[in-house]
Amino acid sequence: MEAIILAGGLGTRLRSVVADLPKVMAPVAGRPFLAHLLDLLVDAGSASVVLAVGYRSEAIREHFGERYRGLSLTYSVESQPLGTGGAIRLALQRVVAPDVFVVNGDTYVEIEFRSMLAAHRRARATMTVAVHEVADAARYGALDIDGDRIRGFLEKGRCGPGWINAGVYVLPRDLLERPSLPGVFSFESDFLVPGAAQLRPLAFRTGGRFIDIGVPEDYARAQVLLAHGGTVSGQGEFLA
Repeated sequence: MEAIILAGGLGTRLRSVVADLPKVMAPVAGRPFLAHLLDLLVDAGSASVVLAVGYRSEAIREHFGERYRGLSLTYSVESQPLGTGGAIRLALQRVVAPDVFVVNGDTYVEIEFRSMLAAHRRARATMTVAVHEVADAARYGALDIDGDRIRGFLEKGRCGPGWINAGVYVLPRDLLERPSLPGVFSFESDFLVPGAAQLRPLAFRTGGRFIDIGVPEDYARAQVLLAHGGTVSGQGEFLA
């Protein structure tokens, strides 16, 4: 089992509460947020992780080095910002498995990784997206799901409960080898959203803990979540 973690985020929205660090190095419960993500993958039995890095990549490499709890770490370094899509495409050159996990570096989500991979292969899916149900999908944008397939992505701002993209994917190593794709692009808005009808991604439903640390309010809640356990609501609120 191999994974790519998108670790090149600038953390611009966290600058008011976090020093000038890559987002994955933001301290959460006394440790870099990336350590919590790596723990999930170690516990799932992953053998290696590619860290897709860019901004201040040296801070990540100096802290984590080449191994973490027995997990092999390699670094895919952007010489210039490529967007999430370009970063994934570059990192895919460093994996050998036919299918690989891609994990957003600002989202903590508990998933049965091996079950997700098995479901992806059993369904012979083009790609698989982890989805999570929240009480209010307005911030994230809800998904249009038909059975176990994602038909489309609804606009952000629609209030009410819904299933959202949890930021964990399984995709084949060659998925982004398409000449039509530009050098710099967003994986979600430039590839996944407009291509949903053709891709028909498999929706893998999750019910574990979930929080996105991208905004200061949820970053503060993550300090409690990852220090004491428990669960979070759809808004990222801690529940004892």
